[in-house]
Amino acid sequence: MKINTTIKSMIWICILLISTAIQCIAKGADLYFYGSEKNDLYQLLKREGFSIKKYNTPQAAVNAATQGSGVFIIASAYPKTDPVNRISQQLLDQASKKGIKLYVEYPSSFPGLTIPEKPIETHLERAVITEDVFGDNLKPMALFAVQNSFILPVEVNKPLIVLAKVVGFDKAEYGLKDTKAYPLLFEQGGALVSMTGLSNFETGRYGPQQSIKTVWKYILSRITGNQNINLDKWIEDVKPMFNRDEPLPANARLTTIKKGAQWFNNGRFFIDHSWKADWLKHDGSNNTEPLGPPVSQSKPSGDGSLGIIEGHTSTIYYDGSQQYRYWMRADVQGEVSMAMAAAGSLLNNKEYQTKSANLVNYLFKTSNLRAGNKNNPNSPAYGLLGWSTPNAVTFYGDDNSRAILGAIAAASYLHTDKWDKELTEAIIANFRTTGKQGFRGERLEEADIIKNGWQYYYNRNLVHESPHFESWMWACYLWLYSKTGYAPLLDRTKSAIKITMDGYPDQWKWGSSMQTQRARMILPLAWLVRIEDTPEHRQWLDKMVNEILKYQDASGAIQEELGKGKGMFKALNSNADYGTDEGSLIFKNGEKASCMLYTCNFALFSLNEAYRATGDKKYKGAVDKLSDFLTRIQVQSTKHHDLDGAWMRAFDYGRWDYWASNSDAGWGAWCTLTGWIQSWIVTSQIQIEQKNSFWEVTKNSAIKTKAKPVIEQMMK
Repeated sequence: MKINTTIKSMIWICILLISTAIQCIAKGADLYFYGSEKNDLYQLLKREGFSIKKYNTPQAAVNAATQGSGVFIIASAYPKTDPVNRISQQLLDQASKKGIKLYVEYPSSFPGLTIPEKPIETHLERAVITEDVFGDNLKPMALFAVQNSFILPVEVNKPLIVLAKVVGFDKAEYGLKDTKAYPLLFEQGGALVSMTGLSNFETGRYGPQQSIKTVWKYILSRITGNQNINLDKWIEDVKPMFNRDEPLPANARLTTIKKGAQWFNNGRFFIDHSWKADWLKHDGSNNTEPLGPPVSQSKPSGDGSLGIIEGHTSTIYYDGSQQYRYWMRADVQGEVSMAMAAAGSLLNNKEYQTKSANLVNYLFKTSNLRAGNKNNPNSPAYGLLGWSTPNAVTFYGDDNSRAILGAIAAASYLHTDKWDKELTEAIIANFRTTGKQGFRGERLEEADIIKNGWQYYYNRNLVHESPHFESWMWACYLWLYSKTGYAPLLDRTKSAIKITMDGYPDQWKWGSSMQTQRARMILPLAWLVRIEDTPEHRQWLDKMVNEILKYQDASGAIQEELGKGKGMFKALNSNADYGTDEGSLIFKNGEKASCMLYTCNFALFSLNEAYRATGDKKYKGAVDKLSDFLTRIQVQSTKHHDLDGAWMRAFDYGRWDYWASNSDAGWGAWCTLTGWIQSWIVTSQIQIEQKNSFWEVTKNSAIKTKAKPVIEQMMK
């Protein structure tokens, strides 16, 4: 038995040595290369130890290549087409005679292919595997992202990969029917040919990493003849701060807070007077899309007096930069003021505190968000906060609630009462347009409010069981009740909460995820326990916490879940539906995606409020796990300063990568948001670090003094 074991061990050692030798020989063999030395593939091959000989033309590379060697012909300036990168029949014949294994990328011409002069720029299209050649990790219909690529459209038979707009999380669920498919990688004339800059994988931030590495292992194995390619020196320009199982340093959360707060400046999201005109070109006025290129790092960051824009869209350009969303929204002003004030207090940073105060003044005083009828005491729209500066006559209760909560927290962190009147007016303006049952509905318009009068809304019998739109305004009512004792605030809120809890889950109108609804519902339930600690209220809170924690992964991530029945957004019933409406990060339940825009951000804040209200250790465990998860997945990037310290909307905690369905129109998988995402995560991390909560931070507010006359006047 010992002899057999020894022989087996020696055999395995020999196999390992032979395998290593083969790999060393393959790496030692020369590779011949046409393209830029800055190209991602060229740099990767160098890091991996391959010997590369570079030439000035494709023909020169083939001429120099030895018998049976590998030649890479890459476009020199992707996404520009390369007039030198013209593949002739003579070159292909010569390569064939020498047994050269040839990879050609983004050719200007190629025998047997009709190639247009200019490429097509794609947007929502993703790469779809169409042949079973990439192994178990990438079976046919598997997806990966070649971000915002430029592709030269051609027609070929049996491509290995195509680019197409398809529905699915990591699989083309409806196949390629009813969608235009562009051949991306295929065999032609004895060569492996790509019609886009597939070698732009690092710069263009292609992903998920596991999938794009698999594709390149296949290509490199084909061209080098080495079947044991590992790619150990792979680099990502944008990646999570920590791996899934990496021990967190003792100061990890504090570092997250510092980086998260500084990100607002890193991105140049605060408008500065010196480039206000540039912002106005993209601010969404005159029915234009509020989209534009990223703000140059050479421009100064503003001081908050002109407001702060939303952040990044999900569009990643070929150079790895991301498009900005220039919308100026009321909720974002309040939310960021909270995060800046909290960070300013924790870090003793006067700059952050100044920016916080300036944002609240912008929200209430100097912008149009509370101008016109909203600032006329005789108007039924008095006190409401406009949705955004280009559309200040639309009022979402949810957006108003987050602007209000943010400004309440900012005032407490800054130890000031100078906005107490405006805060009360904003809460009561929403309350008096809330119906008898405690529901306000999704949105209201200024013209309708002025036409109907606020009493019309206050006296209507509306039921709208959507915590995403309703519940945080209930939290505002509960908070103000706790300071003033104005009973109708509590009575209508309790009525709405009971109806909503009784209707769970079948009557709930869910949006991108049922988890969103649960995350939002926890906050008013926690504060209701603060005000009336009854067995029923405890039961409601515990039920909702338990429901969301059914889907908390061991990593701390909260898994997204599609609801049944009353979904808000268009169902993805065909490939044509992809990208046409707001929607989920997943296609079906069980996919390992978590959302920082709608779920994890609000869940962290709400669960901490629940724990601090009850002392329940189960709640604390959930908070700690989710806090650690968010600490781990915060973006780190030395190349993209505007992303360093951010959280993107989507994270695939199975792959441990920034990945999900990118179907959401406006706020896709790779978006950031200064308000909804960043502000609630940063603030929650600060409160967890300091072992307190929003309720405790704001407990000494003296708003009652200014609130009582406002309530009496506005509720006449």
